[in-house]
Amino acid sequence: MKKLLVANRGEIAVRIIRTAQEMGLATVAVVSEADRGSNAERIADETHVIGPAPAGLSYLNHDAVIAAAEASGADAIHPGYGFLSENAAFARRVLEAGLIWVGPDPDAIDLMGDKARARQAAIDAGVPVLAGTEGVLDTSADIESIADEIGYPLVVKASAGGGGRGIRRINSRADVRGTVEVAQAEALAAFGSNEVYFERFVTRARHVEVQVFGDGESWVHLGDRDCSMQRRQQKVIEEAPAPGLPVDLRQRMRDTSVELARQSKYIGAGTVEFLYDPERQEVAFIEMNTRLQVEHPISEAITGIDLVREQLRVAAGEKLGYTQEDIRFDGHAFEFRINAEDPDNSFMPSPGKIETLELSGGPGVRADFGFSAGQTVMPFYDSLLGKVVVWAADREQARARAIRVLRETEISGIKTTVPLMRRLIELDDFAAAEHYTTYIESVPGLLGESA
Repeated sequence: MKKLLVANRGEIAVRIIRTAQEMGLATVAVVSEADRGSNAERIADETHVIGPAPAGLSYLNHDAVIAAAEASGADAIHPGYGFLSENAAFARRVLEAGLIWVGPDPDAIDLMGDKARARQAAIDAGVPVLAGTEGVLDTSADIESIADEIGYPLVVKASAGGGGRGIRRINSRADVRGTVEVAQAEALAAFGSNEVYFERFVTRARHVEVQVFGDGESWVHLGDRDCSMQRRQQKVIEEAPAPGLPVDLRQRMRDTSVELARQSKYIGAGTVEFLYDPERQEVAFIEMNTRLQVEHPISEAITGIDLVREQLRVAAGEKLGYTQEDIRFDGHAFEFRINAEDPDNSFMPSPGKIETLELSGGPGVRADFGFSAGQTVMPFYDSLLGKVVVWAADREQARARAIRVLRETEISGIKTTVPLMRRLIELDDFAAAEHYTTYIESVPGLLGESA
């Protein structure tokens, strides 16, 4: 591997380019016409414009990305997260073009992208799962009786779903048939498949996950994370390690995640996601994400391991070169997603020109941003501006540092989620790690009246 094309934009493109350059690789940024002058373009060794603003004509355009790789002489493609990162068809196109795909084998992407098949693979690997259907729901069967056996509330999920989409709650027997039909229609429209399955619903669930990594022959975990502070199933604040988990349950979660990666002969970075039920003190498999996660920096903070560097090494044919016993866990880290949205006005997107962007510093502080002051946030893409990451020796020290860092963070010209982050980090429930995935929607007065 000598020249890397980064098939993404914003903060993740910047983050990948930085590590690649530190490794001595030449870097290629691809940008839409709307992203000319971006930070990724500024720091990359060369840039290729791959189409107009709409993502379907640029960042999601297989032909345009492959053509840019060929025109630039790149020999590898890193997809980042989102866009084409979990697209098995694109991964196969990259490999067929004779290029290095920085990601897992396309068959692993296919397997884990089908949530019903992934659930069965998790069961086979001994990963704990919630009560639910085995495989895809047969809607010609007596689905009301199936739901009765699982118990209410439960959820119907799109088998091809992801990113919190394709999920509907069912509270009673009378709701079963109608909710399944709605979920199937949504799934078909969003993912091209109407296959769904049932799963028990946890009322005040926490969302925890394990970072795994493998080279196809050896596998390790890089600890766990908690992503419970969410808004409508989209993560807002993440931390590592997950606070308050029983020791035996944490170890089981980590061990079975590695076993799932082993049985899948997984290559590269992956994340096994779980729901944790504090009442029952149980964890249960949700899905496996076959890519680098947005929240990967907090795992890097507590292990000292650069996950992008590891992805590039393994994709180039190198072996891990270390075992689980070699990985040391140190301290506690938080990540705050800073989005161009107005949290007090129904999280409306806030495109426009960034007038000031003042970020904090000091020990244990990291900022991964795709934008700078003077640049314009376009309305065509995800609203993530960047991420603020803080690390300290323990959770309370890290939280105190985060309070200070967020107070010093100033962004003007557009609305952002910074004010909401300041409110959340100082909540007593957050300090006690008693928040849950629907906390933001459940606590009166946390958001503005129009939200």
